[in-house]
Amino acid sequence: MMSKTITLESATLFSTIKHAKEALGFTFLLDITAVDNLNKATPSSGRFELIYILRHNTFKEIQLYKVALGDEDLSIESISSLFGSADWAEREVYDQYGIHFQNHPMLKRILNHNEFVGHPLRKDYEITKGQYCTTSQDLMDEMKPLLDARKLDMNKDELMIVNLGPSHPASHGTIRTLAALDGETIVAAAAEIGYLHRGFEKSCENHNYNQIIPYTDRLNYCSALMNNIAFAKTVEEMLDVTLPDRGIFIRIILSELSRVIDHLVCLAAGLLDMGGQTNYWYLFNPRNDAYDFLSKLTGARLTNSYMRIGGMTHDLYKGWESDLNDVLKKIDFGITESLKMITHNRIYNDRIQNVSPVSASQAIDYGFTGPNLRASGVTYDLRFTDPYYYYDSFDFNMVIGSVGDTYDRMMVRFDEMHESMKIIKQAMKRIPSGEINVPNKDITMPSKESVYGGIEGMMNQFKLVIDGVKVPEGEYYGAFEAANGELGFYIVSDGSGTPYKVKVRPPSFYHMAAYPKIIENYQLADAIMTLGSLNIIAGEMDR
Repeated sequence: MMSKTITLESATLFSTIKHAKEALGFTFLLDITAVDNLNKATPSSGRFELIYILRHNTFKEIQLYKVALGDEDLSIESISSLFGSADWAEREVYDQYGIHFQNHPMLKRILNHNEFVGHPLRKDYEITKGQYCTTSQDLMDEMKPLLDARKLDMNKDELMIVNLGPSHPASHGTIRTLAALDGETIVAAAAEIGYLHRGFEKSCENHNYNQIIPYTDRLNYCSALMNNIAFAKTVEEMLDVTLPDRGIFIRIILSELSRVIDHLVCLAAGLLDMGGQTNYWYLFNPRNDAYDFLSKLTGARLTNSYMRIGGMTHDLYKGWESDLNDVLKKIDFGITESLKMITHNRIYNDRIQNVSPVSASQAIDYGFTGPNLRASGVTYDLRFTDPYYYYDSFDFNMVIGSVGDTYDRMMVRFDEMHESMKIIKQAMKRIPSGEINVPNKDITMPSKESVYGGIEGMMNQFKLVIDGVKVPEGEYYGAFEAANGELGFYIVSDGSGTPYKVKVRPPSFYHMAAYPKIIENYQLADAIMTLGSLNIIAGEMDR
């Protein structure tokens, strides 16, 4: 995704970002990250650089703002008063790099535990150093300011403070929500994502580009192949190479199948949270059939690692069309039967209509993308606004909600599955023959015949495995319309086969940041359904 980079002085950052939002139309803060320049061969203007990634309100243009910070002065003005999404984004940068944001409302660690010492994404952090957490947080440091702002007192107002999760079947992953209850109504809430942090971005700095692909599987593991494709696509754009058409169509088919699988998980789990076990099986069983297909194609069910920089490991197998058609029929049947039971079901509609609505302006402020943003009536889908992989040549619709409530977030996903299956069927008819990988020996692995049959092929493979694909020096932000929204990769290359830095822009991270806000003034049971409708995936949230 082409973007401009503007370098700023730290003193002018806040005013410049404010001007970009209010006068230039860059109303969407996608992400904030930092780069530690300690190991760069070329000296930079500061030890650290802060990068702010903003998107224009037309959703086409991206602007990067960069600020240099010296090691002696790691402090800058917070922009959390301008963008709600900056709250957790700045906390992550503080946690990982130790950069302080002045006037931030609650600057504390978010990915690493409260006893953690140091900042793991600094280049001088010892990666073999293990740090254990022995005490938990009560989250009252976050809850008390919320109660004070609402002029509430735990004792006088007879409020009950309860923990939702992490050890609770309706709390997804390691998520914990602290809720203050007045009867059954939530009057204030604070959340933490837990400490499942696996150091994805640190691991990327120590592995070559193809070795990173299995790690991307573990981001949103409910649609693992989309992570593969999004990462490979970003690196290929940095290399300025384009896949052969057959490779592109395979990626389209697998991306849309992954989107369907992801939505099936979300809806099946959400309906089960409501008590709809029959719906669960109607949606979950065809998902299992889809995994049978992926297992036959890639050799793995959940985390496939099928993509490579410049293509994929191998072509589609003989007879894949009939297998995939069978899967699509089963999915369509499951969706149809599930919708029969809920469309006019009073319990279903009463439980989720007008619950936790998010307006269009709120959704943009929170950094919502994907189905959650479109449910709020915002017409943003990268396949339409900035199409890639021939998406503008397919006949399908963007599904838009109107209220942005729990009902809309779920029903948008039901309709999106139908649209994805339309794309898959069109792609199956149009898929051409030919090569699936970029014909470049500096990028694509040689055939096994070449490796086993001659010294040149063997040396070619050896160099690619050991040194990796050499990516030109520079920085780049690539975006992909994943199942949960805009999945972005900001990559800094030093010209070697190993990235200097990789930052993931994870959709779920920003959806989770908004969750405590949107469940306020609704009942405890409503919060469970709202969480399910947001489709939080822990793997991409905490990385």
